[in-house]
Amino acid sequence: MHLGRRQDHGGEDPDGAVERHACGPVRPAEREEKGPGRYAFLPWLLMGLGAFSNVIQGKSGNPWLAGVGLLAFNSLYVTVVFSAFNPRRRSTRFPLYALAALTAVTFAIALGFGGEWFLFFPLLSLASGTVRALRGKALGIWLIALSGTAGVLAGGWDDAWNAFGIGYGTFLSGMVTATVLSLFDTIHELRATRQELARSAVEKERLRFSRDLHDLLGHTLSVVVVKAEAVRRLAPRNLDAALAQAADIEAVGRQALTEIREAVSGYREGSLATELDRARSALDGAGIEPVVRHAGPPLPPQAEALLGWVVREGVTNAVRHSGATRCEIEVQVDDDRARLTITDDGRGPVSSGASDADTGSGTAPPGAVPGPVGGTGLKGLTERLAAAGGTLRSGPDGRRGFRVTAELPVGAVDLAETEEWAR
Repeated sequence: MHLGRRQDHGGEDPDGAVERHACGPVRPAEREEKGPGRYAFLPWLLMGLGAFSNVIQGKSGNPWLAGVGLLAFNSLYVTVVFSAFNPRRRSTRFPLYALAALTAVTFAIALGFGGEWFLFFPLLSLASGTVRALRGKALGIWLIALSGTAGVLAGGWDDAWNAFGIGYGTFLSGMVTATVLSLFDTIHELRATRQELARSAVEKERLRFSRDLHDLLGHTLSVVVVKAEAVRRLAPRNLDAALAQAADIEAVGRQALTEIREAVSGYREGSLATELDRARSALDGAGIEPVVRHAGPPLPPQAEALLGWVVREGVTNAVRHSGATRCEIEVQVDDDRARLTITDDGRGPVSSGASDADTGSGTAPPGAVPGPVGGTGLKGLTERLAAAGGTLRSGPDGRRGFRVTAELPVGAVDLAETEEWAR
């Protein structure tokens, strides 16, 4: 028994009524409402059937002239409406010129033949409402003047015609048309804005993810490489020490898996104390003497996460590129501000392809891990701290050595946008 239409394995509806979003579940696709088009305004020309009937029956004073006027009005009406909906012409002055010609023809045939011909004023107003260049205050003034003039002329021509009805119909037709078209234009702009915001959110999440992976994997892989080298050096003469380093590699790998899962899900929260402990281990494994000082009250979670990133990146650069023998990490916290300083006695980061003259040193030290440095990590951290109202400075420390200094206003880190950076 057929119970219902089955979707295929990919979740795509045969009729295309289902769309898949990269960051969400499958949901029905929203149909875009484009609003009334140019052809929607053509049936209103049937309001001129009374005048057309008079021309056919010869009731107009001059049937040939009336026919020419009717043809001119219909042609100009179609020109105004079609040009108002033409993407290449609606922002130009062409629809206004066509509307001016249509206005002249409308007044000519209404004053020349009267009666049913005054019904062309509401059609003129309808065409006016489609012109994008005639919106807002200008359209209001134009419709008031047009409807008032049409009502006065209709009342003075024939008492049988209700002047108020002509004037009111003229004003209402143009105003309703302009309002409806403006509403659909606004809906289209809102839909485009929502799509742009969605694209921006996706790009922002991709940027967060790439930065998190850079900071996570750069540090973790550096520690793994350093400790693997230590295992290779220690294994021939001290097996127990080599096994201890191997155990550290296993622990670092497991912790990296956990952090990567948290980074993917967007719920990673750093701990400054944890990062300081890892920094001691990484520096010690690389043969760099760690000196860690931490003074002051506890920090908010967001501030700890940001400073933890700085510790991770600074220590990674020291281990991989500095060739230092000593690295000092100092954290000072008061009621308003937190300051983190990482100083080593090495030669600092070396850009990929830098010359000896640029770096002040010849070859890389034996314990350093080759690879591009960066500016990527420090640049990303500078942006993260700037979003929280903080600063990050890095550069040579005297004749030899390198220093990274991060300052962060403690109270400003509670902003929602900073929480997203710190995730």
